[in-house]
Amino acid sequence: MKLGSGARRATAAVTATLTAAAAATALLAADPAHASAQHPSRAQQARAACALGKAGAVKHVIYIQFDNTHLRRDLPNVPSDLEQMPHLLNFMKSNGTLLSNDHTILISHTAGGILSSLTGVYPDRHGQTVSNSYVRYNGDGFDFKSSFGYWTDPVAPGIPNMVTADGTNPPAPWVPFTRSGCDVGEVATANTVLENTGTGATGDMTAVFGQGSPQWQEASDDAAVDPKVDAKTHAKPQADFVGFAVHCARSSDTCANGQTDALPEEPGGYTGFKGLFGAQEIDPLLTGQDASVPVTDLAGNPVTDPYGNPGFPGFDGMSAAVSLAYSAQMQEAGIPVTYAYISDAHDFHGTSGNAHDAFGPGSQGYVDQLKAYDEAFAAFFQRLRHDGITKQNTLFVFTVDEGDHFVGSAPNNPGCDGVTEPCDWTGNIGEINANIDTLMANQHPEITTKFTVHGDDAPTFYLSGNPGQDDPSTRAFERAASDLTAVNPYTNNTDTLMVRMAGHAEMRLLHMYTSGDPDRNATFAFFGDPNYFLTDYPSSTCETCINPAYAWNHGDIQPEIANTWLGFVGPGVRNLGQTGRVWTDHTDVRPTMLNLLRLRDDYAHDGRTITQVLDRTGATRSLQTHTRLLRRLGAAYKQLDAPFGSLGRASLAVSTRALASGTADDDSAYAQTQHQLRSWLESRNHLANQIGSMLENAEFYGQPLNVRRASTLTKQAWRLIARVERAAG
Repeated sequence: MKLGSGARRATAAVTATLTAAAAATALLAADPAHASAQHPSRAQQARAACALGKAGAVKHVIYIQFDNTHLRRDLPNVPSDLEQMPHLLNFMKSNGTLLSNDHTILISHTAGGILSSLTGVYPDRHGQTVSNSYVRYNGDGFDFKSSFGYWTDPVAPGIPNMVTADGTNPPAPWVPFTRSGCDVGEVATANTVLENTGTGATGDMTAVFGQGSPQWQEASDDAAVDPKVDAKTHAKPQADFVGFAVHCARSSDTCANGQTDALPEEPGGYTGFKGLFGAQEIDPLLTGQDASVPVTDLAGNPVTDPYGNPGFPGFDGMSAAVSLAYSAQMQEAGIPVTYAYISDAHDFHGTSGNAHDAFGPGSQGYVDQLKAYDEAFAAFFQRLRHDGITKQNTLFVFTVDEGDHFVGSAPNNPGCDGVTEPCDWTGNIGEINANIDTLMANQHPEITTKFTVHGDDAPTFYLSGNPGQDDPSTRAFERAASDLTAVNPYTNNTDTLMVRMAGHAEMRLLHMYTSGDPDRNATFAFFGDPNYFLTDYPSSTCETCINPAYAWNHGDIQPEIANTWLGFVGPGVRNLGQTGRVWTDHTDVRPTMLNLLRLRDDYAHDGRTITQVLDRTGATRSLQTHTRLLRRLGAAYKQLDAPFGSLGRASLAVSTRALASGTADDDSAYAQTQHQLRSWLESRNHLANQIGSMLENAEFYGQPLNVRRASTLTKQAWRLIARVERAAG
C-alpha cells in the first residue's frame, strides 16, 4: 500500500484557504436528512441495544485509520498533512486530546501497524512481524505471502496467516462489541474485511463464502475472463466482495440474510453470529436500493471501481470522501461501531486507485488532495451533527499506521510553501532503488550463499536452507551486509547502507519474531539508509537508480517514520489539546478504547490504557486510585517493552555491533553479545509480564495497584533499561 502567490505565512494561508472552502461543505455532503431517514427504526433499535461506556453514555464508536498521514512537517516551509486538514486537526485539539508522541511498531508498515492498533498486541502475537508481505521458507526456496487476508485465512495447511505465538488464530477485534449487542462496520480495515477474491484453499472467498457458493462461483467464473477482452467483468468480484464488512451481534436483524461469521478458535466460542461481506450485500443496506446502485461519496460522486462497477474502488481508492461516506451511512443504517481506513494523500492514485505517482511535499497535486480530504472531514462532521452523532455520545479515535521518510533532493523553488506557491519537484524526487544481489556480488564475491530479501528500506534477509544464527554462513553474510555501500545518484556520495541490524535474539526483543510459524522468521533484519529501497527483484534492475514512482519510504527506524500521532474525542476523554508529554505506541490504542467503552478482551494486551487522556467519568475507580504511581508504572512499561522504547533502541545498537563484528577465526564478541541479549530478553519478559498483568488487572478487573509491588517493578524496569543503555554506550 504506496495556488497563486503571496507573502502570507504558510500555516495562515492553509487555514484561511480551507476555512473559506468549508463554508460550502453542505454542498459536498449527500443529503443527511435523506440518509438518516432511510432506516430510522433500525438506527433507533441499534442505539438502544448498543450502550457502551460509563452508564451507557457512548452510543456510537467511530474509528478512523489513516495510511501515512503526517502531523510533523516534511519540509519546514510546507504545512504538514494535518495542518492542511484543519477541520480534523481542530476537531481533535478543540474537543479532545491529540497525542503527538505516539510510535509505530516494527516492522513499521501498514499491515503490522494497523493490526497492532486493532488488537493491542505486538506483531509477535498476531504474526505480521514483516509486512505488507512476508517470506516463508520452502525447503531451500522461498514463498512470498501477503500480510493482507481475511482474519481466519490460512497461509499453509494448519498455519494461520494471522497467528499467535502458540500457532493459533488470534482473537478477532470485533468480538467484544458484537457480544455486547453492537454491530460493527468495517470500511477497508486490514484483515477484518475480505482482502482478495481467491477461490483456492487459502483464498478469502473460500474462507468466508465457502467453495461452491454463488459468491465463490462468481469470483471463480469472472477470474477466468480475459481482462484484455473484458476488464470490467474480470474486476467485478473485487468490487462486489472485497473491502467492506459488517460483523453483527447475535440478535441483530442487519445480518439476518448474511453469512456465518466463523471464528472457530475464538476464546470462549463464537457461534450464532453472522456477517455481511462486500458491497453486493452491504450497499443495498446503505442505499435502500439494489446492488447496482452505488453509494455516493461525500463529494457527490458514485463509488465505483476503475471500470465503473459499483462497490469497492480498491484500497488506493479509499479517499477520505469515500471512506467517511461509508462510515456515515453505516452509522445512519443502525451500525453504531464503524472502523474506516483512509488511503494516503501523498501519492496520486488516479481514478479509484488505477494509477500511482508520488508527490513531493507542497506539490500542487498533494495540496489539492489534502484540501479534498479536509473538505470531506468538514462534510462528515456536519453530517454526523445532523444525525445527532456528537462528541457527547460518540467515541472518536483517529490514528495512523506509520510515518514516512521523503526521498528527494530539493524543490526547484526552495522558498515554496506548497500553498501560496506550489513546490516544483521536477527531476528531484524518487526513492533510490538498490539491487542487493548486484551490490553483494560486486563488493563481496566471497559470499556464495543463496538468499532473498523482503524488499524495503528495512529489508529482511532470508538465507537459503534457513541456517542457524551461529552458522558460519550466516555470520559471514551478516558481516558482509554490514559494510555494503552504494553511490547516491542525488549527491554522488558513497553511502553506507546499514544503520542497524538484528538477529533472532534482538528480533525477539523487538517483537519481530513469531514462534507460531518459525518458517516466516527472517535470518536477520537490516534497518537501512531510508533513502534507499533495497531489493533483489527483478534481478535485471540497476545497481542504484532513482525510481520517481515512489518517494515515501517506511518500515525503518528513523523518527519521521517511527513517530506518529493519535487522537481521542468523546465521553470520558479529557480536552488536553495537542500534547507530546505522553509516550505511547500502537498497542495502547486498544486498551484505552476498551477502557473508555467498559469492554474487555479475552486476552492480555501488550499496550496499556493511556490514563492521561481519561477524565473522571472515563477512568474506572481502580484507575483513579494511585494515579501517579499507575502512570509511572505505565511509562516504565513502555520504555521496557515497546520496540521504540529505550531498551529496544539501546539493545538494537548492541546487536548491530555484534553482527558486524568478528572474523571466521574469532567470533567471540558476537557470541558474548548473543548471550547478553538472551539474558536481557529473559529479564525483560519476566518484568514485562508482571507489569502487564498488574496494569491489565487494574484497567479491566477493578484491582487497585499493590503500591509496594508497583514501586518495586517500576524501579526494576528502569534499572534494566539503564543496564542495556550503558552497554549501548
